[in-house]
Amino acid sequence: MEIEVSAEAKDKSLNRNVAITVVILSVFMGLCGIKDGNIVQAMQAAQSASVDGWNEYQATRTKLHIAETSRVQIAALAADPVRAAPVLATIDRDIAKYRAEAPRLAAQAKAQSDQYDALNVHDDQFDASDAAISTAISIAAVSALAESGWLLGAAWAFGAFGLFMGLCGFLGWGFHPALLSGLLG
Repeated sequence: MEIEVSAEAKDKSLNRNVAITVVILSVFMGLCGIKDGNIVQAMQAAQSASVDGWNEYQATRTKLHIAETSRVQIAALAADPVRAAPVLATIDRDIAKYRAEAPRLAAQAKAQSDQYDALNVHDDQFDASDAAISTAISIAAVSALAESGWLLGAAWAFGAFGLFMGLCGFLGWGFHPALLSGLLG
């Protein structure tokens, strides 16, 4: 298949429409890129906080286990229960503290994980927007070369989907391209 490219296009309105399409989609894509970059930074912070939280939770659970084991051993092996009482009281306070801390730490870590998941939805929206708009711009360029109105229509369809996905990301809408994310993820 040969496409003849001439310096003088036959249909100036097609080229104007292509140019307007490319400008609008490129500007929107740039804005989406900035917002997506900020979301990715927030995702990294949430994931880091979640990992730190789960590590702190695990350390607290380990300290609880060690304190409980120590208490049992001291109580069993103490020759003089009166002398062991202050040590056991200190261990009991530690056990109570660890038991109180563990659920709070787990809840904080889970909240950070949930925040990551919520941000990931918007990251996926911006990724889908980027892919659709890039495809639209490519198709629009080919439509100008081939002087084909139907190709420009196809570019507009991809562009409309890309604009919709970008708006979903900006406005916090819950629409998620699960099928697309599943195929590409």
